[in-house]
This record gives sequence, structure tokens and C-alpha cells, in this order.
Amino acid sequence: MKKIEISAYEIAQRFVGIKEVSGNTANPQILAMLKLDDDWPDDDSVPWCSAFVNYIAWLLRLPRSKSLRARSWLTIGEVIELEDAEAGFDVAIFKRGGGKQPGPNVIDAPGHVGFFAGIEGGNILVLGGNQNDSVSISSYHMNRILGVRRLA
Repeated sequence: MKKIEISAYEIAQRFVGIKEVSGNTANPQILAMLKLDDDWPDDDSVPWCSAFVNYIAWLLRLPRSKSLRARSWLTIGEVIELEDAEAGFDVAIFKRGGGKQPGPNVIDAPGHVGFFAGIEGGNILVLGGNQNDSVSISSYHMNRILGVRRLA
């Protein structure tokens, strides 16, 4: 029997367009992603980028951080240089927020994580969750990158 191979990126693409629900309700898919790794989230208004990456990794039995902290992904997988990053295989971790942010050695700080989708100009394209309250492809300036990790 032929084994079918599919990448985390290809699975993640299936979720593009899933959005948070405004008001007192939550999108049940996003809430399930959050609850996979922590009991406290009661709705989808909390940061869920790491929950999305963890969920996709869980579906494919890939290593995962099991944390809702985006920077927790800096401790998972193989370190990859940005110039060697490949769409479909790698996770990109970024600084989040304004002002001076700590470097990659600080896990307990604001961050963002998603699947590396390529480089366009001075920006890194990322397929991720909680990007404009949905799963989408967004771009982040290269000066915000903290690291790239290969999960498999």
C-alpha cells in the first residue's frame, strides 16, 4: 500500500478562513485547539497562535510545545537558519508588541508563531492562527524573527 505524505503546512492550509466569533461565544474549533494544551481558556479572544501550531503538529504526530506561549516553540525541533527555512516544514517564531522585546533566550515574553510560508521583500510570510483573528497568511518584518524550527 502506498503511504501518503502530507506536510504540516498543507494541513494548516485547510484551516485558512477559520475566524474568532465576536461576543460571548467562541468558535468551537479554536476553543478545541486551545483546550488541547490548557484548561483555562473559555473563549477564542485569547492569543491562540501557538494553539493552532500545536493542533496541526498533534494531528500529524509531530513534536509540539504543548504550551500556549508562542516562544515555547523556540525549545522544539531542530534549529534552522532563516536562509535555509522551507515552506511546509518549518515554524517561525517572532517578537510581538511594540518597544524593546527580549531575545530568543526569554520564553516568557510576548511572541507569535506560525508556519513559514516564504520570504517576500523584507518580510517573512507566515501561515498561522490568530492573525487578524483568523487563520491566514500574514507578513512580518525580518527584524522581528526570533528563530525558525523544523519539526520533523
